[in-house]
Amino acid sequence: MGRRLGQHFLVRQSILASIAEAACPEAGETVIEIGPGRGALTSHLVERAARAVAIEIDPVLAQYLREKFRDSPKLEIVESDVLRAPLDAYGPVTVAGNLPYYITSPIVEKTLALGPLLRRAVFLVQQEVAARLAAVPGTRDYGYLSVAAQLRAEVSILFPVSRAAFRPPPKVDSAVVRLLPRPEAPASMDTAALLQFAGLCFRQKRKTIRNNLLGAYAKERLDALAECGHRAEQLSIAELAALHRTLTAV
Repeated sequence: MGRRLGQHFLVRQSILASIAEAACPEAGETVIEIGPGRGALTSHLVERAARAVAIEIDPVLAQYLREKFRDSPKLEIVESDVLRAPLDAYGPVTVAGNLPYYITSPIVEKTLALGPLLRRAVFLVQQEVAARLAAVPGTRDYGYLSVAAQLRAEVSILFPVSRAAFRPPPKVDSAVVRLLPRPEAPASMDTAALLQFAGLCFRQKRKTIRNNLLGAYAKERLDALAECGHRAEQLSIAELAALHRTLTAV
């Protein structure tokens, strides 16, 4: 059941309980679970949350969950692609789940786009993705995903999860990450424009910022800025924001 979509189900109860505690540290919260699978984490979330919404794309698993939790009035099963589901329809929420590798980035983006409606996000992801989300400037893992996440949230790796905790076991280890939204960005900061700029800077990681930005900005302006001689991975978010302001100043 559910293997049609390549799922690896987390089965170790101690880890499931720890994820649920991180997602719902206080009573009275609403939690959205992405990809509940067979409901192993769902069971723990329902115990802790005032309301739970489980979004499952697989119709077979969705029906299985309806039967399994038919006596749980706090749980709503939504059969949908999470990237199409209206996450903003449930008020202030926590978002949790075991994220498929191939759509981790768009799910993180959609979650962070909730803005003030997001209380926190707790995700089980592949270890390499966790490292990229939490990476600091100057390291191999630091890239666009690091900037996109850390610009809007404080990212913490809570604990590792061995591949042996899954059935069937995947080929790689995983980790649990927590994203705590930062306060609203200053009105002077255009977050969308800065992310677009960062995407250009990281377009080809081995190239300098100057070479990545050629065509988007005048060569003379890029040549005049020392920062453009660096690779994007060498600049902090604050430095990328300062460079963006300088290049877009009238």
